[in-house]
Amino acid sequence: MPIIREFQEADWPRIWPILHEVFESGESYPQPPGTTEEEARRYWLEEPAASFVAVEDDGTISGTYYIKPNQPGLGSHVCNCGYMVAKDHRGKGVACAMCEHSQEKAVEMGFRAMQYNLVVATNEASVRLWRKMDFEEVGTLPGAFRHKRLGYVDAYVMYKELV
Repeated sequence: MPIIREFQEADWPRIWPILHEVFESGESYPQPPGTTEEEARRYWLEEPAASFVAVEDDGTISGTYYIKPNQPGLGSHVCNCGYMVAKDHRGKGVACAMCEHSQEKAVEMGFRAMQYNLVVATNEASVRLWRKMDFEEVGTLPGAFRHKRLGYVDAYVMYKELV
């Protein structure tokens, strides 16, 4: 399993290709294909409260995630996270390890729950993992995601109380 640690500036050149590949696919994140490196950096590193990387024994970054309040003010006790796994490391437990790590970090940071706002229904691996991690589908958003290949597909809002 990878070691998960807080993002360091030297990690960016290895994170950007992961984000770029996922954004370009147009299958799981709302950022459109063509998202620039500057836009991606702002979204992944500057807007969140913290960002992390999953590092393999050989130093390869296999994944990354961010954590931030899902809403401001009176909703800020619920966090939101985004996760990405490098293509060559998918299906190897990296996302699961990052999800477990993020829940621990969330509690440390004072969050009481975690909410995913737009889990694309056709992203079966993510839906399966979040269910395995005891997240509940608390709503379905019909046609809420414009999938690059499939057109308008449903998305789920998924939620888990942490404390």
